[in-house]
Amino acid sequence: MKRLIIALQKSGRLQEGSLKLLRECGLKVDYREGQLKVITSDYPAELLFLRNSDIPQYVADGVVDLGIIGSNTLEEENVPVDVVLPLDFSKCRVSFAVPKNSSIQNAADLAGKRIATSYPNTVRKYLKAQGVEAEIHTIAGSVEIAPSLNLADAIADIVSTGNTLFQNNLREVFPFLESEAVLVKGANFDPEKQALLDQLVFRIQSVLAAKDNKYILLNAPVDQLDNICAILPGMKSPTILPLAIEGWVSVHSVVKQKDTWSIVQALKNAGAEGILVVPIEKMVS
Repeated sequence: MKRLIIALQKSGRLQEGSLKLLRECGLKVDYREGQLKVITSDYPAELLFLRNSDIPQYVADGVVDLGIIGSNTLEEENVPVDVVLPLDFSKCRVSFAVPKNSSIQNAADLAGKRIATSYPNTVRKYLKAQGVEAEIHTIAGSVEIAPSLNLADAIADIVSTGNTLFQNNLREVFPFLESEAVLVKGANFDPEKQALLDQLVFRIQSVLAAKDNKYILLNAPVDQLDNICAILPGMKSPTILPLAIEGWVSVHSVVKQKDTWSIVQALKNAGAEGILVVPIEKMVS
């Protein structure tokens, strides 16, 4: 029986997010720290745990069918793979940062400066596009310490919360690349596995759609029903069910998570009562 071979990060937050997503998609993954290979149950897949920077090449060479990787790594490695879809987790940015007392404020100020980074190709590409020449020092890890050791005037590194910069007395100057986890495949993806890939993509899209939406239930007086339905965007139209109490109905709908609080307030103002907002596990459109 054919299986999808999927490469995941060997360790780190990208691995955690990848395993969480796959489990939400119905793949039973019995993973223990340090394992290099896991065969899933309830779905024909084999997971390989690799170094982050190796995943794009493994996918491009056809050693694995798919990979989950940060788009920033794809940009850095510049390996010919196809992005199947973004996965909406492990979001971060690659930014320039400098000591808090530095006078550097923009890209032009980086001219002639020493920049420490784990992403030399990405930095060179950006600076070339800006017409800026600088001295780039490639460092595998702990980039934030370089300015305090007088190894660099600035750094270019991943930033999510900014806590690491703060702890090392650095300030973010500006981001130049946005990143998130993506699912990728190689140009020579096995066509006999396309049906399996389609199933996986369908499951992922259903999980991601559910995270962006909430299920809302409420009781509404019939004389305010038109106003209340106008507030609810819904997928098509709200579901309306009669209640045992005459003159009242139960209204069910789906709303965007980002709009939930404003919609709830508007519904309350329109006379709705007993408003419930419930998470959605899967959402199939």
